[in-house]
Amino acid sequence: MAKRIEARCLANIRKATAKVPVIGVFATSDPRIDKDSRTRCQNIVKIAADTISGEVVMPDKTPVPVVYSTVLVDGEAQADIVAEQFRKAGVDILVLVPDTWAFPQLTAISLLQQFPANTPLNITCGNSGPKPGVVYAHALNGAISQYGRMVTLNVGTWPDTGMNPKMTDQTARNLTDWCYAAVTAAALRGRRVVILGHDSMGMETALAHILPTRNTFGIEITRLDMKLLADMLNKKAYDQKELKELRRWINRHVGDRLELRDDADGERFNQSLAMYLIVQDLMADLNAVGGGFMSQLEWGSDKRGIPLPVADVMESFFNSTFDHNGPKTALPYATEADVQGLLTMLSMTYLSGGNPPLFMDFRKVWEAWEIRELADKIGLKKLDKNADWYNKGLVDGDNSGSASFDWAALPGASVKEIMAGVGMPLADPGYFPGGGNSVTFMTPGGIEGIAGRLTYSSTGGIFSLIWDQAHTTSVPEELGKAMCNLTTPTWPHTFVVPRYASMVEYKQYPPANHFHMTWNLPVARLQHWMDLTGVLSVTPWAARPRFIEGVDRPAPLVHLINGGEDAYKMLHVRR
Repeated sequence: MAKRIEARCLANIRKATAKVPVIGVFATSDPRIDKDSRTRCQNIVKIAADTISGEVVMPDKTPVPVVYSTVLVDGEAQADIVAEQFRKAGVDILVLVPDTWAFPQLTAISLLQQFPANTPLNITCGNSGPKPGVVYAHALNGAISQYGRMVTLNVGTWPDTGMNPKMTDQTARNLTDWCYAAVTAAALRGRRVVILGHDSMGMETALAHILPTRNTFGIEITRLDMKLLADMLNKKAYDQKELKELRRWINRHVGDRLELRDDADGERFNQSLAMYLIVQDLMADLNAVGGGFMSQLEWGSDKRGIPLPVADVMESFFNSTFDHNGPKTALPYATEADVQGLLTMLSMTYLSGGNPPLFMDFRKVWEAWEIRELADKIGLKKLDKNADWYNKGLVDGDNSGSASFDWAALPGASVKEIMAGVGMPLADPGYFPGGGNSVTFMTPGGIEGIAGRLTYSSTGGIFSLIWDQAHTTSVPEELGKAMCNLTTPTWPHTFVVPRYASMVEYKQYPPANHFHMTWNLPVARLQHWMDLTGVLSVTPWAARPRFIEGVDRPAPLVHLINGGEDAYKMLHVRR
């Protein structure tokens, strides 16, 4: 009879902390290969690991841990050893850097099969001749792709000879971009967002698609009723001393640009600030990585109830990289409980290493002739005929709520510089009878990034991202005021110019009335993330080439042998 062994009780912990993904770097080889070549393989593992280490960060700037093994995977026994090393180190992401020939099934495949099916795998190699790691890389990439699994091949460059070859900057950049995508996919699995309220103002394009979101991204959606927030606000369930500190911070940075007519306006504004403190605590208690607030219509617009103040300032604080306590992590937050907008901002914030997201209405699309016509109407004659807006046009992106304060200035600006451009006028009483204050600013020109929007199709059961590279632009001040007055002048405005989409295309193809932008986000990172999550990449712009070298990632082989990217993803989602 077997000896009875008591189960082990785990120690209690006071607060759970989210797991930061770990990247594991390893190399394969062949036991027949000479000692110096094998030592070179081990050196390349360390060089690659050091290249990634410190370059890939979480949104709070925590470096993603990178570990490596100098055990060369020659066959099944070594695959088991490295797999165990990586499991003990908590590895979630695999990077293989082969420099010699090896046998795919005996080596990397034997290791890979010991990890979950959604474990990201990258093969980065030099275009080596002497002991052809590139030949092995193609053999392995083909083998894995044939059984339908996603793998990314990065055939880069490092010297064919020498014991410590250095990869080129482009090879390193390609690997780093992929690592950001892998970390984003892995880090968001099992995390949650918190949505206050129910369906987003009845907008089908913003619904919380619970099961597809869980299945595609691994993200859970916690739904809380807005009554909870109203009750906590009424009970003053917040630190009243901190509320005073927050108000003093606003007074110092915004001053008389905070529009208040009387003490009643001041009290309503304080309620808006208190909402930030309350929801911040709720988000922290639930370890949430993002959120959203329905607001309209029940909260602040339905006169059958008691309209309450708008949440604009609260939403802007969440999306910003600072508040009254100093620097903080941007926590993507969607106005109008727009979950698809939230998922867009959340992924882009992780992919960019924490850059602040921008939430906008896809408001007025200005074709170039319309801008010139308005300029003539207001008597503005001297125009820059070389300007982007003069020749192409722009989108006036503006929305009441959710606009990150960071977008009131150029990246890298100080808090003082940012807030100097921010105003807080009274909310439109027609739309928002509960009162409170909006946020307003004009985003400066010259910010490069990606603008886009996730959408969902019940027909295909799949998410898509409609996107384009874009930049912000500015127009003469008098013209800008006239353009803003034709929409809502008291909201934030960002003039966006897409790189490849014409304005006719742009205004025909948005999947919803909201779109989003994140600065300094490389295209390849976004594409790798869509590969790893199975999101369709939608760029229907006639002017955009199918592949832009140095910008786009090369298409994975598994896409090509299954009829193309869209075909593979549609097949995969049905499996």
